[in-house]
Amino acid sequence: MSTMTDIAAVLPDASAAEAEYARRKQRELWRRRLLPAVGILAALGAWAAVVYIFKVPPFVAPSPVAVFATLTSKFGLLIENLVPTAIEAICGFLLGNVAAILIATTFVHKKILEEAFFPLVVIINTIPVVAKAPILVLLLGNGMEPKIAIAALICFFPTLVNMVRGLESVNPQAMELMRVLSASKTEVFFKLRLFNSLPYLFSALKISASTSVIGAIVGEWIGSTQGIGALIIQATYAFDSALLYATVIVGSCFSMVFFLAITLVERLVVRWQAPAGH
Repeated sequence: MSTMTDIAAVLPDASAAEAEYARRKQRELWRRRLLPAVGILAALGAWAAVVYIFKVPPFVAPSPVAVFATLTSKFGLLIENLVPTAIEAICGFLLGNVAAILIATTFVHKKILEEAFFPLVVIINTIPVVAKAPILVLLLGNGMEPKIAIAALICFFPTLVNMVRGLESVNPQAMELMRVLSASKTEVFFKLRLFNSLPYLFSALKISASTSVIGAIVGEWIGSTQGIGALIIQATYAFDSALLYATVIVGSCFSMVFFLAITLVERLVVRWQAPAGH
């Protein structure tokens, strides 16, 4: 009887603890949603106050209201120029990351190739993007090709480094177990190395999601008549600061959406890692 009494006494406490945990998680979720919104609204308020108090000329810095009005009135123009930039960024993202994954896999299995060519990759990466862009425009012309190439080059190095690290940082005990089981290199790669590298890979992909957009825009600065980069240059020379800010916001929003898409894919694929902070 005493045992049944003890269990009955413990059950309400367990239910109360679970309810408190659920309430705490709900509060944390709302806090994560509300605080960024509060921060954005505070920044917009500070921006509007500075423009109003110091009477900043509109061609230097427009008010948030003027930028919002431009976003709505020229939405079609902004989307029309976003489309080529998005295509260039996505194609560059895919090209650069696929190449990085393939080369990282080769480096892990052929150490002599890594020792020979990795320093060359580092040297190429140290060249500024604005220096690479004119060379690629001369080689590939003024179409989408050089913009895609620039976006791919920006994505390539972080993914290569992270992928090599992920493929190599396998648990030695797991590797020893695979050897005991007489696993082939292919089995070791697909059943051990690849899964181990996924968190490293997605960290690089989230970086690439933003940098690919930057690469496409920089390529459009060098030589293009359409795209977010070209529209930024046109608005700058026309002293249309409201259109300039609106264009930057549209490019930034696309970059953020791209980043969130990769984050969602990561949550669907890498299920064995606990979320940060847990």
